[in-house]
This record gives sequence, structure tokens and C-alpha cells, in this order.
Amino acid sequence: MSAVKVSTRGDYASRALLSLALHVDEQGPTSVRDLAERTGLPQPYLEQILLALKGAGLVRSKRGVGGGYVLARHPKDIALSDILAAVDGPIVVGDFGDPHTGGACDHEGQCVVLALWAHVGNHMRTLLEQISLDDLVAMAEGRAPWPAEADGP
Repeated sequence: MSAVKVSTRGDYASRALLSLALHVDEQGPTSVRDLAERTGLPQPYLEQILLALKGAGLVRSKRGVGGGYVLARHPKDIALSDILAAVDGPIVVGDFGDPHTGGACDHEGQCVVLALWAHVGNHMRTLLEQISLDDLVAMAEGRAPWPAEADGP
């Protein structure tokens, strides 16, 4: 069975920013090498992701000796939706188009299904907007329940 997936870029970006957030109280920026070692992510790919995150204003960089990356905002001000949108673009369930545009309703049942995908995408985006990097830090540090634990059986 196929599932709606977060991209590898989205997953890696989330892990990288979580690592920066877990070490936010340390002095100075974190080098890409150290970040790659802490997260187990491939350094060349991580460099590309960090550039996208920098372009979205989620991290700042410092060049030279002692250089690296720091969060550009407090972890409570960075939502999971911000991270995913920075590396993957808008959060949608699929690239199906909008109902009632460009002949989208030319075939039986097509409009209702397209409307459903848009609705699911809106719910997914809303959920991801409600989860901050600070929430992930609390979960990682055991100060908050993990999502499966919070939802119950």
C-alpha cells in the first residue's frame, strides 16, 4: 500500500534543524561536518538543504574558522510546515490541480475527488503548522509525549 510521504529533503531538513535546536544553548555556530556527524546525514546533501533553509530564513550561516549554522529564529517560532515548505515548496497531497479549473471537472467524479485531495492537504498543512521545532525538542528530551503516545491507541 502506498502512502503520502514526506520527502527525504523534508525529513533531513527536520532532523538537521532539530539537532540545531537541541544544541541551541551552545556557543557559536555548528559546522556542517558536526551536524552531519550528529544526525547521520550525508554532508554534501545536508549542505544543499542548509542553503535552502538559509534562503527561507530558518538558519543563518557564518563563514570561515568557527563557522557553521545557527537557527535564525527561536525553535518555538519555527513550525514543521515552515521546514517542509522551505525545502519542498507548498504542502499539498498531490499535484492534481484545483477543482473547477482548467477542465478539471470534465470527467465523472473528478471534481469531488480533487476537492477531497485539497481538503486533506489543508488538514495536513494545519497539523504541521501546529507542531513547532520547540515541540520536537521537548519530545526528544522526554518532556512531552511522542505523537503516537499523545494520540492513544
